[in-house]
Amino acid sequence: MDRGTDSGAPPGRGAEESASAEQAAAGRIPLAVVVVDREGLVSHWSRGARRLFGASREEALGRPAVDLLPVSGAFPDIDDDADDSTPFGSFAAYDGLGPDLESSLDGRLSYPASGRARLTVPGRDADRVDVLWWAYPLVGPGHERLLVLAADTDVLRQADDEVPVERIAPGFALHTNFPGADELARRLPEILPSMSVGESARIVSQILELGYPVLEFSQNDLVPVTPDWGVPRRAERKARRERVARAVLAGEPLPEDLQDDVENLEYAAVRERLEFLNDVSGRIGTSLDLSRTIIEVSRAVVPRFTDVAGTYLREQVVAGEGFPDGVPDTTTMWHRVALEHTDEPGRWDDVVPVGEAMPFPAHTPFFQCMTSGQPVLVPRISEQMGHMIASQFEKRDIRPLITGRSMLVVPLKARNVVLGFMILLRHPERVEFNDMDRVTGAELAARAGLVLDNARMYTYQESVAETLQDSMLPQIPPRMAGCDIATRYLPGTLLGRVGGDWFDSVKLPGARTALVVGDVMGHGLNSAAMMGQLRTAVQTMAALDLPPAQLLRNLDDLAQRLGDNYLATCLYAVYDPIVGELHIANAGHIPPVVVRAVDGRSELLDLPTGAPIGVGGVPFEAVRVRVEPGDRLVMCTDGLVEVRGEDIGVGLATLCESAAHPAASMDDACDTIIRALNVRGGRKDDVALLMTRLNGIEPDDVAEWRLTPGPAEVGRARAVVREQLHDWGLARLVDIAELLVSELVTNAVRHSHGHPVELRLVRGETLLCEVDDDDHTLPTLLSAEPMAEAGRGLRVVSTLAREWGASRTGAGKTVWFELTLPRRR
Repeated sequence: MDRGTDSGAPPGRGAEESASAEQAAAGRIPLAVVVVDREGLVSHWSRGARRLFGASREEALGRPAVDLLPVSGAFPDIDDDADDSTPFGSFAAYDGLGPDLESSLDGRLSYPASGRARLTVPGRDADRVDVLWWAYPLVGPGHERLLVLAADTDVLRQADDEVPVERIAPGFALHTNFPGADELARRLPEILPSMSVGESARIVSQILELGYPVLEFSQNDLVPVTPDWGVPRRAERKARRERVARAVLAGEPLPEDLQDDVENLEYAAVRERLEFLNDVSGRIGTSLDLSRTIIEVSRAVVPRFTDVAGTYLREQVVAGEGFPDGVPDTTTMWHRVALEHTDEPGRWDDVVPVGEAMPFPAHTPFFQCMTSGQPVLVPRISEQMGHMIASQFEKRDIRPLITGRSMLVVPLKARNVVLGFMILLRHPERVEFNDMDRVTGAELAARAGLVLDNARMYTYQESVAETLQDSMLPQIPPRMAGCDIATRYLPGTLLGRVGGDWFDSVKLPGARTALVVGDVMGHGLNSAAMMGQLRTAVQTMAALDLPPAQLLRNLDDLAQRLGDNYLATCLYAVYDPIVGELHIANAGHIPPVVVRAVDGRSELLDLPTGAPIGVGGVPFEAVRVRVEPGDRLVMCTDGLVEVRGEDIGVGLATLCESAAHPAASMDDACDTIIRALNVRGGRKDDVALLMTRLNGIEPDDVAEWRLTPGPAEVGRARAVVREQLHDWGLARLVDIAELLVSELVTNAVRHSHGHPVELRLVRGETLLCEVDDDDHTLPTLLSAEPMAEAGRGLRVVSTLAREWGASRTGAGKTVWFELTLPRRR
């Protein structure tokens, strides 16, 4: 930087250029200093400005700055033979090097800008002069609006001939806590003598806040512009920079010989990027919700790093599914899941709406990013590239939104798999993305990719867990013989939303229904797997019509064989709607609640508690409880009533009270219980709830006959069935019922060992027919040969019946079928 103001005619050009070269070689880069007031007129013009731009202080003060400084568009085509009609030189901005100085001069930019221009100056030996400039917008009560600094690249060429001049670009360092900043603060008032001390101090403080001027020679060579620092030799710079960077990134103290380098630009730039990345890392990944994580990633980079951020993810990632191995191709669908920008509201929404899915052709930078897994930098989107990108959007012209902007496409990947990518765009007036931004963007995307992958895996595992849980829970029909059933299952809020709670109902002979609720202690897939085994075992043993206490005894033995790592509680009840009775056994489970239909009173059934399944060697007891038509039975797991730090008796009392509350339907009754116990908020354990309305079956709806073994009884069976159906008004079912009863009774008589055959008809939601005999061999549906005499009976039953089945009993077996009742007119 130069001292003082211009007080006379310019000295000899050769002497000044020689002095400038000596200063740069010694570590000083002379700068031109120009101050522009709020009217756009020059209010300060330093000696360096006279030397660089060819006008004296007297000629420059009070003139419009656009007439003196290198603004774009003044002379777009420079010609050596052109007629120079301006007294102080002609200028042209370099293409694609960021915003031009005119944008700063007319107040369009509210942030510091820098650039590079080329000019001709009368009296200079060179045909062209390369100028680097920095513009700082000034705010506050003063009259000054803009501070412009400029430097001659010829000085840099003479100071370090190893640096190709065409690679030089100006920039800013946001961190200024190094000696050069102090020197700038001390020296700037000296070169602004026309201003008061207060005005000079205000300008200095704003410069230090907005960013210190620097020069970028290559991807790794960044040098601060200070009065005392010039351009060290590149080899020395590179070696010292690498040592500083290694120490900074490793978090190690710097060697003593590098202490002075702590404050240089390389260290400051690395530290600035690390601080940015650490700040972003702290703002993303606050939850495992995929949608929220996507929004956090997008908002973390706008506007600090970019002006527009569009996030695209693979279709399978959005759906929470797995996807095939290998590199994406032109058929891979990418969903636009987020778009953050600093433009006016709505400008992007119609053209690039969130939620749209599309593939990308091979010639686009997006395809290059997703297939290579590396960032792709486009310094400026040309009109040709803008047209190529816009061709992807049918009937929507995206070119005005992207042309002229700097673009950086970074991959979102984890474990070497590309999950998506981010498209980052900067406004045309903002400095374009550079190689350091590409490195920063890659690191940002790597961190964001891991966070997104964690959220994706959590979403995927949660989906798998819920699918597994749903597959293990039965689809219970709302109506069974003599009862209505409603169920609820609420997964826990911890450990993958998978637990060991289950409920079930099993159709039993004699129009009875088995009702089961169980809970494997613990959570996770292992507990769910254990639950699946126990539930299957209960279904199998219930089909054998084992008494409740014997069933729990067998289940405990099975758990012992499966291993001693799991315990389970279980409540098993058999409802006989004809007798009006519950036969219940308990294995360490919370007792059920019975709501009496007569007076609406609810009570916890007093049952022998029993030990949990898996303890081993403990007897189980069963009790019989009389029930009336309309009574309700409520069975649940402890997650419904148990709250940490609270006595379980409080939850059980609330369960009784809420179960007795009148409700319009069974589903409403279940919801009332859940709301009363507040399990939707703060609940940690999963919940299984099974409610049964015990409707009973009236004696007039049941008909039973005992048949002696013998062929003649088949005809009698047909006759009594025909008569009974006419009495019930079901004449339309007579023919089919006679045929099916004839087949079942024929088989029973043929395989009986001498004991009577029992025939039962039950009229309920369906017409149920059961035939009992003393043979334990279950019938099998076979393929009958064309000329075979046997094997056709069960095929007829299977074809004509609504449903049929067979189960073993203590005395033999029961074979049954159901017919759909005709609609009542």
